[in-house]
Amino acid sequence: MIDRLAAALNFDRQALDLRHERQKVLASNIANADTPGYKARDFDFTSAMSRALENGSADGGLSLSRTSSRHIAASSANTAMNLKYRVPDQPSLDGNTVNMDVERSQFADNSVRYQAALTLLNSRIQGLKSAMQPE
Repeated sequence: MIDRLAAALNFDRQALDLRHERQKVLASNIANADTPGYKARDFDFTSAMSRALENGSADGGLSLSRTSSRHIAASSANTAMNLKYRVPDQPSLDGNTVNMDVERSQFADNSVRYQAALTLLNSRIQGLKSAMQPE
C-alpha cells in the first residue's frame, strides 16, 4: 500500500526537487550579478525531469560512493542536472554574463511553477486522503 502511495507521489516529489534546485541556481546567478567573470548558469528542466523519471530519482540517479562509513555523504545534484552556461545577450566588459532581466523573469517563472506544483500535490494528497476515509 505504501509503495503505491510513494509511486503516486513520485512525479510530484521529483518535480518539486528539481524546481527547488533550479531556484538555487537562479538565485546564485542573481547574487553574482556584479561578480567580475561570473558566468550565468541554468539547466533544462524538461530534460532533467525526464532523466529523473527514467532513473527514479531527482538527482539523476548518480551517487558518490564512500570508501568508509565515516566519510560524509555528498550530493551530486549539480553534476547530474547538467548545468550549462547561458549564452549572453550583451556580455559585459568584466566577463560577467548575468542579465538581470532574464534572471528575474526566470526566477519568477520558476517560483510560480513551484507554487503550482505544490498546489497540485496538495490537491492530490487531499484526494488520496478522501479516498481512504470511510464514508
